[in-house]
Amino acid sequence: MSPKQKVYQGVLQELRKYIDNHDLQPGDKLPSERELSEKLHAGRSSVREALRAMELLGLIETRHGEGTFLSQYRPYHSVEVLSSFILQGANTKNDLLFAKKIIEKEAARIAYDHMTEDDIKELDGIIQDKTLNNNEKHVAFFQYLFYKTDNLLLARVWQLMDEFSYTISSLSYNRSFYLELIKLYQSHNYGDIEELFDTLPARK
Repeated sequence: MSPKQKVYQGVLQELRKYIDNHDLQPGDKLPSERELSEKLHAGRSSVREALRAMELLGLIETRHGEGTFLSQYRPYHSVEVLSSFILQGANTKNDLLFAKKIIEKEAARIAYDHMTEDDIKELDGIIQDKTLNNNEKHVAFFQYLFYKTDNLLLARVWQLMDEFSYTISSLSYNRSFYLELIKLYQSHNYGDIEELFDTLPARK
């Protein structure tokens, strides 16, 4: 895992721990960039990049001159209310997983145009990270891809689907899928991205 990727993952993990440990509610303030930078021994620019990824997913919001706050958007609140209704039938569950695969494919395609060598190293670092289980790798991998799309709505739709999916199925794909997608980015082979997703087996 590259040093830059360690910083990115470290900041995200620190934010999640802080939110959980302090039982923060929407509107509560998070540590400042300076505090996170000191705690993780990371540059403020790296901290700012990770915070932007979280903001893109609707998890936090940055107010100019005030700091970073937990967002009013909390996907799991919707999950608690709706999961007992939306996930009852087998067809609904399969439809959700199918739709999730489609939106992940679109993120992979959109991110293609914004992918740099450093970004490819970031993605490879996530897959090589032995401290993450398969589901955590999948989430971190696609969080990064959605960050690269710079599309807030798409990211939020995926985030909600991701929260639902935790209750019904394993989230991850075979390891070879992620490595192959990384190779397609390296070789600038946009055309085979859709075919790669089409080879994924149906998950039930």
